[in-house]
Amino acid sequence: MTSRPEFASDANFARGLGAVALFCVLAAAFALTSFPDASWFPNASITAGIGYALIGQTGQTPLLGDGFLAAFEIIDLALVAALVGAVTLARRDDGPDAADGGSR
Repeated sequence: MTSRPEFASDANFARGLGAVALFCVLAAAFALTSFPDASWFPNASITAGIGYALIGQTGQTPLLGDGFLAAFEIIDLALVAALVGAVTLARRDDGPDAADGGSR
């Protein structure tokens, strides 16, 4: 049985006010800053460029690539599979009733 949460009456409101003030300053900085156009990046479809780079046709795309994009994606998939496997193995089972959610 869980207990009901209680309001912390001894909280330090100065820290909360400081966090809100910092958030307001950062939000204003991001909202009021203007960024110039990326003149170094070609005006091309990024999706098409990545597709051409993946299959090795670097002459078809203005994107710069060293041929490591496919290897990067393969390693990415292997790491995601390892992460999913680790989470699956680390999942806690409480016994035979764990499969149905322990509703008994």
